[in-house]
Amino acid sequence: MQAAKSIDTQIKTSLKVPKKSKKVNKNSRYIALYIMLIPGILYYVIYKYIPMFGTIIAFKDYSLVKGIIRSPWANPWYKYFAQFFKSPYFTQLLSNTLILSFSKLIVNTLGSIILALFLNEVKSKFFKSFVQTVTYLPHFLSWVIVYGIIFSLFSESSGVINLLLKRYFGTTLPMLNSPDHFRWLLILSNAWKGCGWGAIIYLAAISGIDPGLYEAAAIDGANRFQRMWHVTLSGIRSSIIMMMILNCGHILSAGFDHIFVMYSIPVQSVSDIIDTWVYRTGLEQMNYSLGTAVGLFKSAVSFALILTVNKIAKRWGESMW
Repeated sequence: MQAAKSIDTQIKTSLKVPKKSKKVNKNSRYIALYIMLIPGILYYVIYKYIPMFGTIIAFKDYSLVKGIIRSPWANPWYKYFAQFFKSPYFTQLLSNTLILSFSKLIVNTLGSIILALFLNEVKSKFFKSFVQTVTYLPHFLSWVIVYGIIFSLFSESSGVINLLLKRYFGTTLPMLNSPDHFRWLLILSNAWKGCGWGAIIYLAAISGIDPGLYEAAAIDGANRFQRMWHVTLSGIRSSIIMMMILNCGHILSAGFDHIFVMYSIPVQSVSDIIDTWVYRTGLEQMNYSLGTAVGLFKSAVSFALILTVNKIAKRWGESMW
């Protein structure tokens, strides 16, 4: 009997897999994934983290000849921050940036959600694919091409729309040169370019909603609009909040390339933002310390906004971390 027991114990011990080997086998599964992460990590280290060393330019009287290390420290250390805050254009720049950023954020978010809801209700696959293609294709156009389209439509002298207005109503709309119209032209052109792309994210979120919820709502007597409101929008709430949190990090970046291509002197009072001012004073006038100080200020505000919005979202049970 003892011999039989000893044989059984030997067999059991031989069949047992050591814990260490389990861990090794489990980790070996992900080696390929770890290797695939290396290029992304290197990209962020080389092009994102190492260049952060250059932020000390904001606290120095930087000279191209002397370089970052040999350039003297600014006296006082907040010299260029104060120069930006005391600028006579500061209030106008900040208000224009915030107005354009919040307007673009609200219009783009609402437009993307409405478009996603509409596409979700479309039954024809051909029509749905056609609308998706037409709406997200503008995302791939550069702002130079978009401005060319806008100019051909709204130019006061040769634009198609203004030519028709002049022919049939005897008047024109100076969309490109009027401060009253130009801001809306910026907001709507940005929505036209971005809503289709944003709708893809919400459509992906909608596809993850359990179809049984729609069936249960229909049995309870909910019509299509009520199902859309109580089931679809509730199902993508976390995606909407996540996108809002991410977009709040760009509040002080109202879209430099968009505005720089389109704005002109007549509309500078409503379109001049922080980035365009930094381009004129920081790059064209080679005041790199001022440009870096403004960039550092924008980063600090963006980081604070992300933390604040995420904290607010936590009260609704939704947050990024």
